[in-house]
Amino acid sequence: MRWIGAVAVVALAGAATAQSSTPKASAANAVVARALADPARADQQGDDERRQAAAVVAFSGAKPGDTVIDYLPGSGYWTRIFSGVVGPKGKVLAYWPAAAAARAEKSVTALKARGLANVTAEVQPTNLPTASQPVDLFWTVQNYHDIPNAGAGEPVLRAFDTAVFKLLKKGGTYVIIDHADAAGTGLADTRTKHRIEPALVRRQVESVGFRFVGESKVLANPADDHSKPVFDPSIRGHTDQFVYKFRKP
Repeated sequence: MRWIGAVAVVALAGAATAQSSTPKASAANAVVARALADPARADQQGDDERRQAAAVVAFSGAKPGDTVIDYLPGSGYWTRIFSGVVGPKGKVLAYWPAAAAARAEKSVTALKARGLANVTAEVQPTNLPTASQPVDLFWTVQNYHDIPNAGAGEPVLRAFDTAVFKLLKKGGTYVIIDHADAAGTGLADTRTKHRIEPALVRRQVESVGFRFVGESKVLANPADDHSKPVFDPSIRGHTDQFVYKFRKP
């Protein structure tokens, strides 16, 4: 892609930075569990374990009443989960950049047809994310590696991260999930293997003012040696992935 260059609560225990057993954490986990158990998600629930949905959504810290941006949301898998988490007083903004308009059309139509009252699905007029008011969480899954493609490189990563910084509330959270590449590879394989070095991601995001909160290891796969493209049949759906969480001071 070149657009930017031009289920159970028990699963939560698997997170590397697991939630504590405080009443507040237990209540948050229950909210996530209810959202995942929604019968309206029957068509998605078979994917929840592979995606470690309970653990990563809990790790994000999303809660009722929050405003969440699900950026480049694909078919809306995470959008629909967050819709249940934030509830009627919250909002989920499923956004695509302007350059992705053609491939977003079908998904936008499908999400709107679901009639989720707290979800807005739209293609933004710009190629960098924006919001009309500050949001609590910016979430993007398996998209960050595409940002520097087509020769755009690290400058466009900084532009993207700066845009995210600006639209978040003070204390707002930025979560990136992506396919890991080997140490020292940087951006070398973002276009060919659709992988990116985690250390480079952390360095880029911190460079614009974010603070690193931590990571979850629930999607890590030591059996993935990072040598294959993520669509290779031998590894597809089971790649080594990192889950990074940052906060705006």
